[in-house]
Amino acid sequence: MLSLFKSFKIIALLEGVSYILLLFIATPIKHFAGDDQYVKLLGMPHGILFLVYIVLAIMLASEMKWNNTTVFKVLIASIIPFGTFYIDRVYLKKAK
Repeated sequence: MLSLFKSFKIIALLEGVSYILLLFIATPIKHFAGDDQYVKLLGMPHGILFLVYIVLAIMLASEMKWNNTTVFKVLIASIIPFGTFYIDRVYLKKAK
């Protein structure tokens, strides 16, 4: 079974990729080509990954002994494009 740390790393990667696809591929197609099927296709999986990312981040915060500032940065990173990749590089690579 995957540890909480490894699960969070996987979810962070998937959430980041789904967000990039949604923002930079699906949304422009919706607005410029008038085809919203990609937004509908990617929206629900991204939303689920986003919620799982938030829950796992909160769970991992106590295990990693993050202070409130770090927890805030990890949570805010989920709404910034490429933010989860930054978190992986800065906070998760040096952790384990």
